[in-house]
Amino acid sequence: MCTETQATTAAPRGDIFATTHWTVVLAAGQSASPDAGVALEELCRTYWYPLYAYVRRQGHTREDAEDLTQAFFATLLAKNYLAGLSSDRGRFRAFLLAALKHFLANEWDRANRQKRGGGVPHLSLDYQAADTRYVVDPADHLSPDKLYDRAWAMTLLEKVVARLRAESTAAGRAGQFEQLKFFLMVDSQNIPYADTAAALLLSEGAVRVAVHRLRRRYRELLQLEIVQTLADPAQAGEEMRALLGAFSNG
Repeated sequence: MCTETQATTAAPRGDIFATTHWTVVLAAGQSASPDAGVALEELCRTYWYPLYAYVRRQGHTREDAEDLTQAFFATLLAKNYLAGLSSDRGRFRAFLLAALKHFLANEWDRANRQKRGGGVPHLSLDYQAADTRYVVDPADHLSPDKLYDRAWAMTLLEKVVARLRAESTAAGRAGQFEQLKFFLMVDSQNIPYADTAAALLLSEGAVRVAVHRLRRRYRELLQLEIVQTLADPAQAGEEMRALLGAFSNG
């Protein structure tokens, strides 16, 4: 996986990191800030699948997991869940899991089941694709918490690759991206530059340059996405290591 030393350093300094999605939410506090609501909803739309996977791993059926996940988001988006979770507020990943556990333990049993489309705020989520992914992806030996971290890491990487694909397409390099994207996940020494050059009708040197630029941009986007989920951008390196460690958890 292309996560070289540069990607584990502290976030670069500059205004781009002054305000993140998560700091916008935290700064809002008890107020009903429209910006905070938008930022929170965007984060939830990106990272909802790890929560669904966590609920499924707790033993719930597909249908119950869908209802629980949707009811959780309806509650999260309608109420202030920040109070009492100060130790988890630095990282959106930790906050979201703590909030879900709180919801499952203390609120779901006291509430009438909020079915999807029942007149409460809800996110439009692709549960069919999520269930297919859940059946295919998880290792059976992982605990719910470790599965959550691994699903979070995979969701993050998938979003980064999607952004990279969109940038390449906009630059007229969609075909080249499809040929080179696989090299984001392998060591530089194992890249078959000559074969790829022949497939792309480019020189080997041109392919080396293209791969280098793609990997560099991948690292930049990965760090940008991670920072959006942190209250302190300086924790980007630590969060990166934690997420990569999720792939080695047994």
